[in-house]
Amino acid sequence: MKRFGSGLGDQVIGNYLVESAFPTLLHQDPRYYRKGTGSVGSRTAYALTRVVMTRTDSGRSAINYSDFAGNATAAGIGNIYYPDSRGLNDNLRRWTSFTMTEALGDVMKEFWPDIKRRLLKRHS
Repeated sequence: MKRFGSGLGDQVIGNYLVESAFPTLLHQDPRYYRKGTGSVGSRTAYALTRVVMTRTDSGRSAINYSDFAGNATAAGIGNIYYPDSRGLNDNLRRWTSFTMTEALGDVMKEFWPDIKRRLLKRHS
């Protein structure tokens, strides 16, 4: 139960910081915009780069500082409830984990409509 609670804390804090607090402060748009066309490789590469690049409130491309800062802050906050894992390596490991989870989530957002369409087509 302890690990479930700390995992839930990571998720809630990370989502709030990455999807709301830092994008608001830095005037960045946290939404994922699907590419929707192209090869599987180009769409996967596009989805993975969205962790690094995002749009500003004015619609221009920019480095995704809100994602970097939000995940780094969430990893640091984890020091409160991970008392045995407070070193720099532990924080970097958590930050990397949060960032990789977001990248995989973006890949799922890119392909899920296609997967869902194929699944529903089979059941019709």
